[in-house]
Amino acid sequence: MNRAVKTPLLRRAVTLLAASFFLGSIQAQTLRRVEQADFGTTPDGSVVKVVSLRNSKGMTARILSYGAIIQELQAPDRDGHFTNIVLTTDSLEKYQHGFGGAAAVIGRVANRIGGAQFELDGTVHKLSANSGKNSIHGGPKGFAQAVWTVGEVPQRKNESSVKLTYLSRDGEEGYPGNLKTSVIYTLTDANEFRIDYEAETDRATIVNLTNHAYWNLAGGGSCMDDILWIASEKYTPTDAELIPTGEILPLKGTPMDFGQPTRIGDRIEQLKPRMNGYDHNYILGNGKGMKMAARLTDPRSGRIMEVRTTEPAVQLYTANHLGYTAVCLETQHYPDAIHHADFPSIVVRPGKPLKETTLFTFRAK
Repeated sequence: MNRAVKTPLLRRAVTLLAASFFLGSIQAQTLRRVEQADFGTTPDGSVVKVVSLRNSKGMTARILSYGAIIQELQAPDRDGHFTNIVLTTDSLEKYQHGFGGAAAVIGRVANRIGGAQFELDGTVHKLSANSGKNSIHGGPKGFAQAVWTVGEVPQRKNESSVKLTYLSRDGEEGYPGNLKTSVIYTLTDANEFRIDYEAETDRATIVNLTNHAYWNLAGGGSCMDDILWIASEKYTPTDAELIPTGEILPLKGTPMDFGQPTRIGDRIEQLKPRMNGYDHNYILGNGKGMKMAARLTDPRSGRIMEVRTTEPAVQLYTANHLGYTAVCLETQHYPDAIHHADFPSIVVRPGKPLKETTLFTFRAK
């Protein structure tokens, strides 16, 4: 072969190689699993970060360092189309002022504490009363209103993760002890979204962590046609202020029974007028291993979400203040547990850190 033939072939090969390298670079950027950017600045000057997680199947999650909020979780429907399935808003200011559907981490103590006080080791601790005479979700400035620190976490094969940490100082919202809390969000190639909680203290305190994600598997509209199954036979009834009475009662035969897959809206009217919808604590069991909690199915999109957890309970809340536009399945300990000796303990002591995990698995049919 003469030189005149070789040169065009060589040029073509170089061109193809360069194009391949360029496309490969674009693909590498597209498939980058973890990215971080600024999202906004709080009035006190704290910079809030947004961290994007991706998996190889096209799912993405966006996590804010404000409130450790899941700002977005994109999941496929039966036709492979992706949409965001958590309630969200587009600015830090809206999260701080008036948006009532944030998928934030709740702490120190999720749910309610009767009388906004508790006794621990002979000392009475008074909390902020932000739900009538009771305390709810850690007080007016709980973990959902804090700016967390974005840290590094070793990236495992087929996973993308981000770690957020927050130090709650001794006396914050009335709680004793310096409590260091970390939350790791992980998106796997199996279309799983995992939340790992850990909290350690230098003084005995109480802790009950959850994420208050508002799920809408269709990406919009009412959730009353969604089908729900909860792996529970018992619940903790409450008084008029939604404080547990201390009883543990069977679900069978009540409007709260989701022991068989049931349309959420089928019996919701039976809860009125006392309640405007579901806001109930379902008992899963006291074992520390992972166990099934619930399965939520959206007939419109075909999306299915299964929930597994190490927690002993799950709180069903039908976003009653938002017109049933979402379903909350908050894995946690029982409400007001510190006042009921028969409930699983939420006391955390030095040298014995709290560790809990919740796993959301997504598929469609």
